Amino acid sequence: MKQAFVAVRAFVYAVGFVSLWAWLALGVRHSDIERGLYLPFWTGFVGISFFALGAIIVLSCVAFFVVEGRGTPAPFDPPRRFVASGPYRFVRNPMYLGALLVLSGFGLLARSPSVLGLVALAALFAHLFVLFFEEPFLADRFGETYAAYRRVTNRWVPRVGIAEPSPETGGPSRAERRP
Repeated sequence: MKQAFVAVRAFVYAVGFVSLWAWLALGVRHSDIERGLYLPFWTGFVGISFFALGAIIVLSCVAFFVVEGRGTPAPFDPPRRFVASGPYRFVRNPMYLGALLVLSGFGLLARSPSVLGLVALAALFAHLFVLFFEEPFLADRFGETYAAYRRVTNRWVPRVGIAEPSPETGGPSRAERRP
């Protein structure tokens, strides 16, 4: 029952987050329509791929937070356990990357240069949030487990190999990396 409540909270937060960014994206897209600014037709096909890939990444991140982390992606209701599996094996911030892919996909699908500008702003905001809030919070909360994870997992660019969780820390270790 407790796990179901965590899942409901995660769903509600995700819907709220998506609604906020959808509202912003539709607002900036409106200015493109008024000015007649459009990206080339073919960008719509790329947009569908970005949108789908991003949605899969975000949904899997939320699922790992709920099931393994026993929490939600919301900073005010974070996971109780450290999560270094699933998409988090490849990169420290897959949820942000997935969200940026979803937003980019919408911008390309809508052929909107303004939405792509919003993506750039969102990426900057995410980077600053990670640097000044999220990483210090996680370092304080999870200590050496998070420090070990940071040593072997990049913040934004996925590594080629997959880091496996270390039995001692719960985070990945270099010795256990697979090519």
